[in-house]
Order: sequence, then structure tokens, then C-alpha cells
Amino acid sequence: MASQRDVKNRISSVQNIEKITRAMQMVAAARLRRAEQRIAALRPYAGAIRRMTRQAAAAAENVPSLPILNEHDSVETVGIMLVTGDRGLAGAFNSQIIRAGLRAAAEHEAEGRKVVFFASGRRGVSTLRFRNRDPRGEWVGFTDRPAYADAREIAEGLMACYVDGEVDLVEVFYNGYISALTQEVRRETLLPLQQATILDVDPHADEDEEREHARSLVEYEPDPEEILRRLVPDYVEISIFRALLESTASEHGARMTAMRNASENAGELIDDLTLEMNRARQADITQEIMEVVAGAESIS
Repeated sequence: MASQRDVKNRISSVQNIEKITRAMQMVAAARLRRAEQRIAALRPYAGAIRRMTRQAAAAAENVPSLPILNEHDSVETVGIMLVTGDRGLAGAFNSQIIRAGLRAAAEHEAEGRKVVFFASGRRGVSTLRFRNRDPRGEWVGFTDRPAYADAREIAEGLMACYVDGEVDLVEVFYNGYISALTQEVRRETLLPLQQATILDVDPHADEDEEREHARSLVEYEPDPEEILRRLVPDYVEISIFRALLESTASEHGARMTAMRNASENAGELIDDLTLEMNRARQADITQEIMEVVAGAESIS
């Protein structure tokens, strides 16, 4: 049995850890509220861009001769964009995105395609390098509070690789935010536009609003082709920005949950160690009493 001093030192160490985890939980909760507000503010605009692009694509008789809109003859190289965080201590937040991306890469490679990785967040970049899959593009240092300029930089890198023919298809993997306790891995096709998820009905949009816009008559000025030419770069940027914001909120929610669980586990461990210390103290007292009784009997 460990001595009282050893157990007391362990209790002190666990108490310090509990203080840190509770503080991290509170910080994550505060950041989560701000991230939720940013998502709520962005979703209407992102939904409008998505809807306008889908309608313009449906109304356009011919896809404009714009490099970003040219669908490649065959898909030989696939670009996989992983949206992760800069830090850990968030449960399975980072690992589930990396696993999903690697599974998708294995599927593409099994079909004879080459895979090129892109990553935002230090965790994704470091893991890809550890697995000898150096990312073609990497963006770090902003996952706690991404700005639109960060999304524009990522979008420009992805569009440049597509236009230059380095990739024929771009997929994005990120954690979609549902609640502080629930995040889901989302896989979306970003480019080319002809295969993009944007042409499908948005599963996260309001169904009544989607039906109302589907029934509305839209007149385009200038023509749909020109509008589509202008909308596509904005669509790519806003899609990346939405993924970054959703990922940020998911990260804070996952970290808050992980730190709460860690604090509860620390509390349980403290209770167990306290019980162990009390037993050690009781054993020491019993031993002293027995020594006193034995000494008294030897004198008599």
C-alpha cells in the first residue's frame, strides 16, 4: 500500500489537472458561443449563394468558357482537402476527419486515381507528413477564429490547382456542427461545378424556403452564363469559409465535452485516492496502537 505522503502528492497533482481542465472547458464554452453566432450569421448568405449558383447553372444553356468551370475529360487526380484544428485535446475531432480522408484516398487509389492532399490546421498537416503524404497545400494558425481572408487564400490555392490541371476533382472533409455534443463528418465535392454538392438540394437548408425559391420565376440580367461566371469563385470561397466556421464550432464543442469528461474523471480519481489515503491513515493508526499495546504488555 502506498504511503500517505505518496497518495497526498497524487491527489494534489490530480487536483491541479482538474483545475486546468475546468478552465479549458470554460474557455471552450465561451468560444463556442461566439462560433455559433458566426455560423448563424453566415448560413443565410451561404444558402443564398448556393441557391443562386444552382439556379444559374440550371438556367444557363451553355457553361461559360471559364477555366474554373471546365470539367476535365477524366478524373485521374483527386484533391482531398482536410479541415482540422491547430490544437488537440478535443477528443476524436481531428482523428475522425483524418481517418475519413485516408479512407477516401484508399478508395480513389483502388480505382487507379492519384490522390493529392491539402490540409488546414496543424494536426492535419503533421499527421499527413507523419504518414508520408506531404500536403500539396497547407494553411495553419487560424483555426480558433478563421477569417474570410483565410478562406479566400485556401480557395485560391484549390482553384489554381484545378485550373492548372494538377487535380481533376476536389473533395472537402470537415466536421459539421450540429450541437456542442454532436459533430458529423461531412464529405462534399467542391470542384468541378458539374459534380459539386452545390447542385444537389442542401440537406441542411429549410425545406419550405427551398420549395418557395424553386417555384419562383427568376429573370437574369445579365444572362445566366455571365452570372454563373461571377458566382463560382464566390461559391468556392464561401463553401470553404462555411467549412472553416463549422469546423471551428465543432472543435470548441468537442473540446468542451472532452474537458468536462476529463474533469469528471479527475473528480472520481480524487475520491478514490482520498479513500485510499484514509485507509492508509487508518492502517498507520492501527499499527501505532498495536505497537503501544505490545510495549505496555512487555513492560508488565
